[in-house]
Amino acid sequence: MDINRYTPSYGVKHKHMTTLCGYSTEEIFEILYATKAMKAKFIAHENTRILEGVTVALLFGDTSMRTRSAIEIGIRQLGGNCVNLPYSENDMKAGENIKDIVNVISRYGVGALITRDISQKELDEFCAVSKISIINSHNKNGLPLQTLCDLYTVWEKNRKLEGLKIAYVGKGASNAASLIVGAVKCGMEVAVATPEKYAVKKELLDNARQYGNIFVTDNPVEAVKNADVVYTDNYSYHTSSSEKEREILLPYQVNSSLMSYAAHNAQFMHSLPANRGIEVTADIIDGKNSLVLEQGENRLHTIKAVLALLID
Repeated sequence: MDINRYTPSYGVKHKHMTTLCGYSTEEIFEILYATKAMKAKFIAHENTRILEGVTVALLFGDTSMRTRSAIEIGIRQLGGNCVNLPYSENDMKAGENIKDIVNVISRYGVGALITRDISQKELDEFCAVSKISIINSHNKNGLPLQTLCDLYTVWEKNRKLEGLKIAYVGKGASNAASLIVGAVKCGMEVAVATPEKYAVKKELLDNARQYGNIFVTDNPVEAVKNADVVYTDNYSYHTSSSEKEREILLPYQVNSSLMSYAAHNAQFMHSLPANRGIEVTADIIDGKNSLVLEQGENRLHTIKAVLALLID
Protein backbone atom coordinates (compact mmCIF):
# COMPACT_ATOMS: atom_id res chain seq x y z
CA MET A 1 0.00 0.00 0.00
CA ASP A 2 1.30 3.42 -1.00
CA ILE A 3 1.27 5.84 1.92
CA ASN A 4 0.97 8.77 -0.47
CA ARG A 5 -2.34 7.41 -1.79
CA TYR A 6 -3.74 6.97 1.70
CA THR A 7 -6.22 9.48 3.14
CA PRO A 8 -5.90 9.69 6.93
CA SER A 9 -8.82 9.97 9.32
CA TYR A 10 -6.52 10.65 12.30
CA GLY A 11 -7.81 7.79 14.38
CA VAL A 12 -6.68 4.31 15.41
CA LYS A 13 -8.71 1.50 16.93
CA HIS A 14 -6.02 0.44 19.38
CA LYS A 15 -6.02 1.74 22.94
CA HIS A 16 -2.55 0.43 23.76
CA MET A 17 0.82 0.22 22.01
CA THR A 18 3.20 -2.40 23.34
CA THR A 19 4.38 -3.66 19.94
CA LEU A 20 3.45 -2.95 16.33
CA CYS A 21 2.51 -6.58 15.65
CA GLY A 22 -1.20 -5.95 16.09
CA TYR A 23 -1.21 -2.64 14.22
CA SER A 24 -2.45 -2.64 10.63
CA THR A 25 -0.69 -0.83 7.80
CA GLU A 26 -3.49 1.74 7.83
CA GLU A 27 -3.03 2.41 11.54
CA ILE A 28 0.71 2.89 11.08
CA PHE A 29 -0.04 5.34 8.26
CA GLU A 30 -2.46 7.19 10.55
CA ILE A 31 0.34 7.70 13.09
CA LEU A 32 2.82 8.79 10.40
CA TYR A 33 0.37 11.35 9.05
CA ALA A 34 -0.31 12.57 12.59
CA THR A 35 3.45 12.88 13.10
CA LYS A 36 3.66 14.99 9.94
CA ALA A 37 0.86 17.23 11.24
CA MET A 38 2.48 17.58 14.66
CA LYS A 39 5.80 18.55 13.11
CA ALA A 40 4.14 21.13 10.86
CA LYS A 41 2.38 22.68 13.85
CA PHE A 42 5.66 22.69 15.81
CA ILE A 43 7.49 24.48 13.00
CA ALA A 44 4.66 27.00 12.63
CA HIS A 45 4.52 27.55 16.43
CA GLU A 46 0.84 26.60 16.44
CA ASN A 47 -0.94 25.80 19.68
CA THR A 48 -1.31 22.03 20.10
CA ARG A 49 -2.33 21.89 23.75
CA ILE A 50 -4.72 18.99 23.25
CA LEU A 51 -3.67 17.29 26.51
CA GLU A 52 -4.66 20.23 28.69
CA GLY A 53 -5.51 18.85 32.13
CA VAL A 54 -4.17 15.37 31.31
CA THR A 55 -1.35 13.71 33.25
CA VAL A 56 0.85 11.04 31.67
CA ALA A 57 2.70 8.70 34.00
CA LEU A 58 6.16 7.29 33.22
CA LEU A 59 7.12 3.90 34.60
CA PHE A 60 10.75 3.32 33.64
CA GLY A 61 12.67 0.22 34.68
CA ASP A 62 15.80 1.63 33.05
CA THR A 63 17.39 5.01 32.48
CA SER A 64 17.07 6.91 29.23
CA MET A 65 18.17 10.33 28.04
CA ARG A 66 16.73 11.06 24.57
CA THR A 67 13.53 9.03 24.96
CA ARG A 68 12.67 10.47 28.37
CA SER A 69 13.50 14.00 27.21
CA ALA A 70 11.35 13.68 24.08
CA ILE A 71 8.45 12.22 26.06
CA GLU A 72 8.49 14.83 28.81
CA ILE A 73 8.96 17.75 26.39
CA GLY A 74 6.27 16.38 24.06
CA ILE A 75 3.75 16.00 26.87
CA ARG A 76 4.34 19.57 28.01
CA GLN A 77 4.10 20.92 24.45
CA LEU A 78 0.69 19.27 24.23
CA GLY A 79 -0.35 21.05 27.41
CA GLY A 80 -0.22 17.99 29.65
CA ASN A 81 1.70 17.09 32.76
CA CYS A 82 3.92 14.10 33.44
CA VAL A 83 4.85 12.27 36.61
CA ASN A 84 7.56 9.71 37.15
CA LEU A 85 6.46 6.61 39.03
CA PRO A 86 9.07 4.65 41.00
CA TYR A 87 9.58 1.14 39.63
CA SER A 88 11.40 -1.70 41.26
CA GLU A 89 11.32 -5.41 40.49
CA ASN A 90 11.55 -5.91 44.25
CA ASP A 91 8.27 -4.01 44.67
CA MET A 92 6.62 -6.25 42.10
CA LYS A 93 7.96 -9.38 43.73
CA ALA A 94 6.86 -8.07 47.12
CA GLY A 95 3.23 -8.06 46.04
CA GLU A 96 2.52 -4.90 44.05
CA ASN A 97 -0.55 -5.72 41.96
CA ILE A 98 -0.63 -4.52 38.36
CA LYS A 99 -4.41 -4.16 38.34
CA ASP A 100 -4.29 -2.05 41.48
CA ILE A 101 -1.53 0.16 40.10
CA VAL A 102 -3.32 1.13 36.87
CA ASN A 103 -6.76 1.40 38.43
CA VAL A 104 -5.53 3.72 41.17
CA ILE A 105 -3.47 6.03 38.93
CA SER A 106 -6.37 6.32 36.47
CA ARG A 107 -8.36 7.86 39.34
CA TYR A 108 -5.66 10.51 39.69
CA GLY A 109 -6.49 11.86 36.23
CA VAL A 110 -3.71 9.94 34.49
CA GLY A 111 -4.54 9.43 30.81
CA ALA A 112 -1.72 7.12 29.77
CA LEU A 113 1.15 5.09 31.17
CA ILE A 114 4.41 5.07 29.20
CA THR A 115 6.78 2.27 30.16
CA ARG A 116 10.39 1.37 29.51
CA ASP A 117 12.06 -2.00 30.09
CA ILE A 118 8.94 -3.56 31.57
CA SER A 119 8.59 -7.20 30.51
CA GLN A 120 6.08 -8.08 27.80
CA LYS A 121 4.32 -10.38 30.24
CA GLU A 122 3.78 -7.50 32.66
CA LEU A 123 2.72 -5.18 29.82
CA ASP A 124 0.14 -7.69 28.65
CA GLU A 125 -1.17 -7.86 32.22
CA PHE A 126 -1.36 -4.07 32.35
CA CYS A 127 -3.28 -3.92 29.07
CA ALA A 128 -5.73 -6.62 30.14
CA VAL A 129 -7.00 -4.55 33.06
CA SER A 130 -6.14 -0.94 32.24
CA LYS A 131 -8.72 1.71 31.42
CA ILE A 132 -5.91 4.04 30.32
CA SER A 133 -3.50 3.68 27.39
CA ILE A 134 -0.35 1.65 27.94
CA ILE A 135 2.53 2.67 25.67
CA ASN A 136 5.80 0.75 25.54
CA SER A 137 8.79 2.91 24.68
CA HIS A 138 11.30 0.06 24.96
CA ASN A 139 11.61 -3.53 26.05
CA LYS A 140 13.19 -6.75 24.76
CA ASN A 141 10.30 -7.33 22.36
CA GLY A 142 10.56 -4.03 20.59
CA LEU A 143 10.69 -0.26 20.35
CA PRO A 144 7.45 0.71 18.60
CA LEU A 145 7.88 4.46 19.13
CA GLN A 146 11.38 4.35 17.66
CA THR A 147 10.22 2.38 14.63
CA LEU A 148 7.39 4.82 13.94
CA CYS A 149 9.87 7.68 14.20
CA ASP A 150 12.23 5.89 11.79
CA LEU A 151 9.49 5.17 9.25
CA TYR A 152 8.38 8.79 9.35
CA THR A 153 11.99 9.94 8.82
CA VAL A 154 12.39 7.65 5.77
CA TRP A 155 9.07 8.89 4.34
CA GLU A 156 9.97 12.52 5.00
CA LYS A 157 13.35 12.21 3.29
CA ASN A 158 12.37 9.96 0.37
CA ARG A 159 8.72 10.99 -0.09
CA LYS A 160 7.74 7.33 -0.18
CA LEU A 161 8.03 4.05 1.70
CA GLU A 162 6.68 1.40 -0.64
CA GLY A 163 9.40 -0.09 -2.83
CA LEU A 164 12.34 1.23 -0.84
CA LYS A 165 14.85 -1.30 0.47
CA ILE A 166 16.00 -1.08 4.08
CA ALA A 167 18.84 -3.25 5.35
CA TYR A 168 19.43 -3.86 9.03
CA VAL A 169 22.90 -5.14 9.95
CA GLY A 170 24.39 -5.98 13.34
CA LYS A 171 22.85 -7.40 16.46
CA GLY A 172 19.29 -8.61 16.04
CA ALA A 173 17.90 -7.17 19.26
CA SER A 174 14.63 -5.37 20.00
CA ASN A 175 15.17 -2.43 17.66
CA ALA A 176 15.67 -4.77 14.71
CA ALA A 177 12.54 -6.74 15.60
CA SER A 178 10.33 -3.62 15.63
CA LEU A 179 11.88 -2.14 12.49
CA ILE A 180 11.34 -5.32 10.48
CA VAL A 181 7.64 -5.50 11.39
CA GLY A 182 6.98 -1.81 10.73
CA ALA A 183 8.94 -1.62 7.47
CA VAL A 184 7.41 -4.71 5.87
CA LYS A 185 3.90 -3.55 6.78
CA CYS A 186 4.61 -0.30 4.94
CA GLY A 187 5.61 -2.13 1.76
CA MET A 188 9.35 -1.79 2.13
CA GLU A 189 11.78 -4.47 1.01
CA VAL A 190 13.55 -5.70 4.14
CA ALA A 191 16.92 -7.40 4.46
CA VAL A 192 18.51 -8.45 7.74
CA ALA A 193 22.10 -9.50 8.35
CA THR A 194 23.10 -10.75 11.80
CA PRO A 195 25.48 -13.35 13.15
CA GLU A 196 23.68 -16.59 13.99
CA LYS A 197 24.37 -16.03 17.68
CA TYR A 198 22.61 -12.64 17.60
CA ALA A 199 19.79 -13.43 15.18
CA VAL A 200 16.34 -11.87 15.43
CA LYS A 201 13.95 -14.17 17.30
CA LYS A 202 12.28 -16.64 14.97
CA GLU A 203 8.78 -15.93 16.27
CA LEU A 204 9.19 -12.21 15.54
CA LEU A 205 10.43 -12.93 12.01
CA ASP A 206 7.58 -15.35 11.43
CA ASN A 207 5.08 -12.69 12.51
CA ALA A 208 6.61 -10.11 10.16
CA ARG A 209 6.64 -12.55 7.23
CA GLN A 210 2.83 -12.52 7.26
CA TYR A 211 3.03 -9.09 5.66
CA GLY A 212 5.84 -9.46 3.13
CA ASN A 213 9.13 -11.04 2.20
CA ILE A 214 12.14 -10.62 4.47
CA PHE A 215 15.61 -11.61 3.34
CA VAL A 216 17.64 -13.00 6.24
CA THR A 217 21.35 -13.75 6.00
CA ASP A 218 24.56 -13.77 8.01
CA ASN A 219 26.32 -11.92 5.17
CA PRO A 220 26.12 -8.12 5.57
CA VAL A 221 27.19 -7.46 1.97
CA GLU A 222 24.29 -9.53 0.63
CA ALA A 223 21.84 -7.65 2.84
CA VAL A 224 23.14 -4.18 1.97
CA LYS A 225 23.26 -4.68 -1.83
CA ASN A 226 21.22 -1.91 -3.48
CA ALA A 227 19.71 -0.83 -0.15
CA ASP A 228 18.27 2.67 -0.03
CA VAL A 229 18.63 2.77 3.76
CA VAL A 230 21.20 1.00 5.95
CA TYR A 231 20.39 0.73 9.64
CA THR A 232 22.40 -0.47 12.63
CA ASP A 233 22.14 -0.11 16.38
CA ASN A 234 24.16 -0.03 19.57
CA TYR A 235 25.49 -3.48 20.43
CA SER A 236 25.47 -3.06 24.21
CA TYR A 237 23.37 -0.35 25.83
CA HIS A 238 24.33 0.38 29.47
CA THR A 239 26.89 -2.46 29.34
CA SER A 240 30.26 -2.97 27.71
CA SER A 241 30.44 -5.52 24.91
CA SER A 242 33.01 -8.27 25.38
CA GLU A 243 36.00 -8.74 23.10
CA LYS A 244 34.43 -11.95 21.79
CA GLU A 245 31.18 -10.15 21.00
CA ARG A 246 33.01 -7.36 19.20
CA GLU A 247 34.99 -9.90 17.19
CA ILE A 248 31.80 -11.69 16.09
CA LEU A 249 30.12 -8.41 15.12
CA LEU A 250 33.13 -6.74 13.48
CA PRO A 251 32.17 -7.83 9.92
CA TYR A 252 28.81 -6.08 10.45
CA GLN A 253 30.31 -2.67 11.15
CA VAL A 254 28.76 -0.06 8.88
CA ASN A 255 31.70 1.63 7.17
CA SER A 256 32.48 3.06 3.74
CA SER A 257 33.36 -0.37 2.40
CA LEU A 258 30.00 -1.88 3.38
CA MET A 259 28.07 1.20 2.26
CA SER A 260 29.68 0.94 -1.18
CA TYR A 261 27.39 -2.04 -1.87
CA ALA A 262 24.26 -0.03 -1.11
CA ALA A 263 22.41 2.16 -3.59
CA HIS A 264 23.97 5.43 -4.70
CA ASN A 265 23.61 8.01 -1.92
CA ALA A 266 22.09 5.43 0.41
CA GLN A 267 21.04 6.84 3.77
CA PHE A 268 22.31 5.69 7.15
CA MET A 269 20.19 5.36 10.30
CA HIS A 270 20.93 4.67 13.96
CA SER A 271 18.68 5.24 16.96
CA LEU A 272 21.53 6.44 19.23
CA PRO A 273 23.52 6.28 21.43
CA ALA A 274 26.22 5.20 18.99
CA ASN A 275 29.70 3.84 19.56
CA ARG A 276 31.76 5.32 16.75
CA GLY A 277 34.39 2.87 15.62
CA ILE A 278 32.40 -0.16 16.82
CA GLU A 279 29.03 -0.65 15.08
CA VAL A 280 29.59 2.31 12.74
CA THR A 281 32.50 4.49 11.70
CA ALA A 282 32.50 8.24 12.32
CA ASP A 283 32.61 9.15 8.62
CA ILE A 284 29.31 7.33 8.06
CA ILE A 285 27.30 8.43 11.10
CA ASP A 286 28.56 12.01 10.81
CA GLY A 287 28.41 12.06 7.01
CA LYS A 288 26.04 13.90 4.67
CA ASN A 289 23.77 10.87 4.18
CA SER A 290 23.26 10.19 7.88
CA LEU A 291 19.72 10.67 9.20
CA VAL A 292 20.48 10.23 12.90
CA LEU A 293 19.77 13.84 13.85
CA GLU A 294 16.51 13.80 11.91
CA GLN A 295 15.57 10.59 13.73
CA GLY A 296 16.27 12.24 17.06
CA GLU A 297 14.24 15.31 16.13
CA ASN A 298 11.30 13.32 14.77
CA ARG A 299 11.07 11.21 17.91
CA LEU A 300 9.46 14.21 19.63
CA HIS A 301 6.77 14.59 16.96
CA THR A 302 6.06 10.85 16.79
CA ILE A 303 5.54 10.64 20.54
CA LYS A 304 3.15 13.58 20.40
CA ALA A 305 1.24 11.92 17.56
CA VAL A 306 0.88 8.63 19.46
CA LEU A 307 -0.30 10.40 22.60
CA ALA A 308 -2.81 12.46 20.65
CA LEU A 309 -4.27 9.39 18.93
CA LEU A 310 -4.31 6.94 21.86
CA ILE A 311 -5.43 9.06 24.81
CA ASP A 312 -9.22 9.41 25.10
